[in-house]
Amino acid sequence: MKVLVPVKRVVDYNVKVRVKSDQTGVDIANVKMSMNPFDEIAVEEATRLKESGAATEVVAVSCGVQQAQETLRTAMAIGADRSVLVQTDAELQPLAVAKLLKALVDKEQPQLVILGKQAIDDDANQTGQMLAALLDWPQATFASKVEIAGDKVKVTREIDGGLETIELKLPAIVTTDLRLNEPRYVTLPNIMKAKKKPLDTVTPEELGVDVAPRLKTLKVTEPPVRSAGVMVADVAALVDKLKNEAKVV
Repeated sequence: MKVLVPVKRVVDYNVKVRVKSDQTGVDIANVKMSMNPFDEIAVEEATRLKESGAATEVVAVSCGVQQAQETLRTAMAIGADRSVLVQTDAELQPLAVAKLLKALVDKEQPQLVILGKQAIDDDANQTGQMLAALLDWPQATFASKVEIAGDKVKVTREIDGGLETIELKLPAIVTTDLRLNEPRYVTLPNIMKAKKKPLDTVTPEELGVDVAPRLKTLKVTEPPVRSAGVMVADVAALVDKLKNEAKVV
């Protein structure tokens, strides 16, 4: 079974992002970039499936600028066998990424696509669902446990009321939640091995995909500064403030 794992290059989760002065977006100049944490979990899960014998090959995929090769090398250091970069400097929105991934799925013919449920930069939580719709494949989102049994995959997913277990017939799409696993520490020997693994580069034009943005960002601003709290004398005063000032009751 071949597993395809899309990964995204994002601003490292430890970095405090800054909005550009012209409010056109987030400043990423000289900022540490890394793999999206949810995608790192997806790579780890795919690697574990291969180690258990359920999968035979893990292919990492990324869409974006040339520097995304570093992210793919990290994926291969974790355990991916090879990788593909869809290189473009264009702004990629979830629908465009889903179309690019569909083109690669048609080419690679994987039985399972496993990716992070969302990216920490835009928090869109759309690409996996859009890809499933374009492929007309079954999907399981927010996975906290994945089990392969023959031509089916059993997924335990996190929902508001607790946990839900569903069974999908392969090929399928799975998006990962934080509690699915804990990614392994990437060792230096594996980093060196990753440098020798195949990394192919294609363009959206070669895949026949139009990645022109469908949405326009009007303005990006910092979140409003939270005002300081106040002490109230009793419950009645608290209820009064919640009702008449905060207007949440």
